[in-house]
Amino acid sequence: MNGSDSLAFSGRSVAWGMTQALKAKFGLGQIVRHREQVFYGLVVDVDAAYAGPEGQPGPVDRDQPFYKVLAMGEDAGFTVYAAEAMLEADPDVEPLTRADEEKWFTIGENGRHAPRSQPLH
Repeated sequence: MNGSDSLAFSGRSVAWGMTQALKAKFGLGQIVRHREQVFYGLVVDVDAAYAGPEGQPGPVDRDQPFYKVLAMGEDAGFTVYAAEAMLEADPDVEPLTRADEEKWFTIGENGRHAPRSQPLH
């Protein structure tokens, strides 16, 4: 994030500056569905604006929250970096069971979750 971004989620605001305030629609741990690629996943990280690789085309509208989503495939999980406009909540999706959490995540002593492919910080 750059020094002028602010991000709010779960009713709280996290400020990195005073010039811009964005409100994230989805929170960490929320199950979302991609509108075009039709997969479900779990939000594992949120950026106030596009923070993907520089020099790549990226999205046209970079000034919106972006989410790192852990998606579930048939045999393994994969991560996707998606704009908020491309995601939607699905209230009919049930939360992960403890067995599912242990299959897909490393769970720290304090309860923090990280995809198995990434270490906890």
